[in-house]
Parts: sequence; structure tokens; C-alpha cells
Amino acid sequence: MKSTGAFLTGLLTGAAVGAALALLYAPEKGDITRAEIKKKMAEMEKELSRLRDKLKEKGGELKDDIKKRIQEVEARLEELMQQYKKVSEKTK
Repeated sequence: MKSTGAFLTGLLTGAAVGAALALLYAPEKGDITRAEIKKKMAEMEKELSRLRDKLKEKGGELKDDIKKRIQEVEARLEELMQQYKKVSEKTK
């Protein structure tokens, strides 16, 4: 999970830096270029926030799923232990 978040952060950071460099080398006036950089950065921040929220949501779902599966395994183990006790008492 951590590596996915780190990858997405790196990817978005790289895209933001690339977009900023492209705008800096574009043949436009400085104030227009700065406005474009601000606009692109705002878009990237929104996208990063959306991805972060999605990652948190998926992480929460995964956590809930794991808890549920652990409870199912524990219940099954308890069931098997009860069956084992019954069988071992009969064989005594």
C-alpha cells in the first residue's frame, strides 16, 4: 500500500515538474506563463487529493475485509476445536 502511494506521489510530482518546465520554455509572456503554472499546479493538487482519498478508501475497505476474514477463520477454528474435543472424548 505504501509503495502504491509513493509511486502515485512520484508520478504526479514528475508530471507537475514536467508541466512547469514546459510552460517555462513556452514562448509566452511571464505573467501568462505564471498563471498557467498556477492553474496546472491547482489541477495537480486536486488530482493528488482525489487519489489520496481514493487510496484511503481502498485501504479502509481492505482493512475491513481482512478483519472479516480473520473473524471467519477464528470461528472455523473454534468449530474445528469443538469437533476435535468431541471426537477425542469419544475415543477415550
